[in-house]
Order: sequence, then C-alpha cells, then structure tokens
Amino acid sequence: MKYPFFSRLFIVCVLIIVSASSLFSQQGDSDSYPTFKFDGNLKTKFEYAPEEGTSRFSVRNSRLGLSGRIVPKADYRAQVELSKEGKFEVLDLFGTLTPYKGLSFTLGQTSIPLFNSYIINPGTMMFANRSFLGKYYAGTRDIGLLAKYNFRLAAIPTGIEVGVYNGSTINNPVWTDRFSYAARLSFGSMKGFRTTFKLYDYPNGEEIHYFLYGADFRYEGCNWKVETEAMKRDDKVTNKDLFSAYIQGAYWTPIKGGLFKNIIPAARWDAIDQNKDDSAFDVNRLTLGLGFGLTSNANGSLLRINYEWYFVKNQLDFMHQSEEMDADKLTVELVYVF
Repeated sequence: MKYPFFSRLFIVCVLIIVSASSLFSQQGDSDSYPTFKFDGNLKTKFEYAPEEGTSRFSVRNSRLGLSGRIVPKADYRAQVELSKEGKFEVLDLFGTLTPYKGLSFTLGQTSIPLFNSYIINPGTMMFANRSFLGKYYAGTRDIGLLAKYNFRLAAIPTGIEVGVYNGSTINNPVWTDRFSYAARLSFGSMKGFRTTFKLYDYPNGEEIHYFLYGADFRYEGCNWKVETEAMKRDDKVTNKDLFSAYIQGAYWTPIKGGLFKNIIPAARWDAIDQNKDDSAFDVNRLTLGLGFGLTSNANGSLLRINYEWYFVKNQLDFMHQSEEMDADKLTVELVYVF
C-alpha cells in the first residue's frame, strides 16, 4: 500500500517547522522552545550480479528526520522513510523525558536496544549492504517504553538499557497479552574500546517466538576502526535457530584538493548458519569496499564501491528469494548524510 498523501503532508510540515526554526533563531532567543533540528539520509545505487548477468538501479533509503526539545529535559524525534520499495513508512516517533542526568525514559516508536546503529543506520554503515545479523534476524524498531541509565563504573562509561514493546514491530499498535523485552549493557565509548552484551525476547502471535542474545566488541582509533559481533537467535516455535557473526574494519586517509576529502578502504567477513553443525557455516560472504568521502567526516556523505563474494554451502530460503540475493555483486552507491 502506498501513501503519497502522507509523504507530501510530511514534507509540507517539515518545511513549515524548519521555517519556524529559522524565525526563532533570527529572534536571537537561545532559550526559545520548542527547538528543531532537521536531518536526512539518501542512498541511491547501481548493482550488477555477474553470475546472473543482471543489474539494477535503486533508491535504498530516502529518510527525513526531525528532532528537538519541547522544554528542558523533554525531547522528541520523528523520522520517516519516504520510499521503501515504493512505500512510505514511519520509522521513529517518540518522546523522551530526562528527569535526572544520565537517566531517560522514551515512549513511542523507537529502536530496540539490540542492533548497533553502525551496522543498520544508512548514515553510519561501513558497507552498501547490512551484515547478515542486522538484516535477517528481527525488526530494528517497535512501539514501547525504553529506559536508559548512563553512568561511570570507575573511569569506564557504562550504560544500561531496558525496553518493553508490543512485539509487533513498527506501525502496528496491536493489543497483546505477551510483550517483548530487550536489554543491553555497554562498557566504553565510541572512541577507543567499547563492548556490549544484549538480549531480546520476541514473541509475535502464535507463529513467531524468538530469543536473541549476543555480544560485540569494537575499537576506534584516530583514523581506523575494527568491529566484531556474534549473535544467536533461538526459535521457540520451529527450532530453526540461527547463528551469525561478522568482523569488519576500515581505514580513512585525508586527501587534498578535488571533490573528495578522504579515501576509505574497508573489509568485512560475515557468515550465517541455521541449526549450526560442526562442518561449516551455511553462507559466508567477503565484502571489500572503497569509499570516497565528500566531507572530512568518515561517517559522512560519500561515493562507495563494494564487491561481495558469496560462498554458499546450503541455500537458506529467506536469503534466496531471488537469484541475485546470495550471488556475487558489484555495488556503486552515492550516500548523502545531512
């Protein structure tokens, strides 16, 4: 189902709000509320599958977001996907209260504290396509209540997140007698060393009940980073469990003159297995990439070239809905982050 009216309405509302924001700033009153901040992501790409001899152009993401503060300690966030395979979709729609420093409560449609933003957010992903565990395990958002508490354990930044949700993913406020629950414990910061441990109990009707758990480790230096993660999904209904893991890294070097500000080589290995045995993963993938940054920020706008090699021992149905899904691919994409 398409939503052209709602997409046009959202754009009109954004223009009005941005204009109002400019008016507030012109008045010079820094304490004026509410405040407004506009952001967005655009990912458009070309893909070529040499084994199949097919190719396509597509717009993978076209996101617009609005965030700000209603009054001190009361924030809001709204984000939409203007066209996801031709459909309009609401992603974020929530309010956050921060009664004390480090403690916050978010109510509405928001991210589940399970997947790291740097493997699912189009503006921070290192590659054109998400890792297997970020794409095939579960939805990344739901409607519910999320509590966060950030503090220091000795000198280590520490965070605790606990959420309760409808368990029906986004845009579906169903009545239920079984909520889903998620929790994450993190140590460290995005610069330097960071690790998290997380779990997610996800019942959805009579046909779906997953329990997910995993851990990740990352280190980011001044111009490089490396990240690794492993996650298990236990299927309480069909016993078709999944295990997936990845390791990825990137290095960015500034370049002078011309259109591009830096060059970013990146590499990733990821794998996925259903009802894992001792022989090998069902599917392995090696991805090599080269990015050309349009800004000095390594996570900013860029032109990216990726090539993926798939090594398939056993075809998985959810990864083989078309011949191209688990076939080697060349991808050239343009990513705008604003």
